[in-house]
Amino acid sequence: MVAQPNQLNQPNLPNLPRIEPGANSINSTNHYLCIMQFSSTLLENAVTEFAKLPGIGKKTALRLVLHLLKQETADVTTFSEVIARMRSEIRFCQRCFNVADGDFCSICANSMRKQEVICVVESVRDVIAIESTQQFNGTYHVLGGVISPLDGIGPDQLNIESLVNRVRKENTEELIFALNPTIQGDTTIYYIQKKLQPLQVRVTTIARGIAFGGELEYADEMTLARSLQNRLPVESYVAGQ
Repeated sequence: MVAQPNQLNQPNLPNLPRIEPGANSINSTNHYLCIMQFSSTLLENAVTEFAKLPGIGKKTALRLVLHLLKQETADVTTFSEVIARMRSEIRFCQRCFNVADGDFCSICANSMRKQEVICVVESVRDVIAIESTQQFNGTYHVLGGVISPLDGIGPDQLNIESLVNRVRKENTEELIFALNPTIQGDTTIYYIQKKLQPLQVRVTTIARGIAFGGELEYADEMTLARSLQNRLPVESYVAGQ
């Protein structure tokens, strides 16, 4: 009996799960390919914990864990102790809600900063971003978010009332809003501005427009409109570069 061509040199393949054609085929394939087999439960647990971090997938988590395995035991112990101590001992400034090692952050405790100027930001990451520019010498106030009714975030969940009390008690001269240019950000600015109307304080916001190095054709209509409204003399633009 002559063997059929499709029966020649066929390897013995394992019984793989059959994937039915349809909308779930891609998801089933991804699920099958993403399965990792670990010879150590300790290794698997470490990879699982690293994969919980934002922007870290299973493969990246595995690379990080394998990197730690190559390090000296003392270095890995120091690494874990620093992370654990940061989480257990870090505090928030009683004045501006920035991260701090004590009751007040290093910015609020610095007498060389302009204490009468407050920059209102959404999160601690915004504080770090502005500080990196080395162009602001005032203080901050971290709201902890923005007003977003769809997400269930109202004024009571933010550090708004403490900001109003701070402006009232400290005789603040200027309040600078550095919130993201979104509907939620503008709503938050409008709400706080209304709360501050009885107080004699100058309220400003950071300029909005075309980013340096950007191209006009890729800018949205709102950005272009605000860029035209907030246009500057050429002398001021050149001097600012």
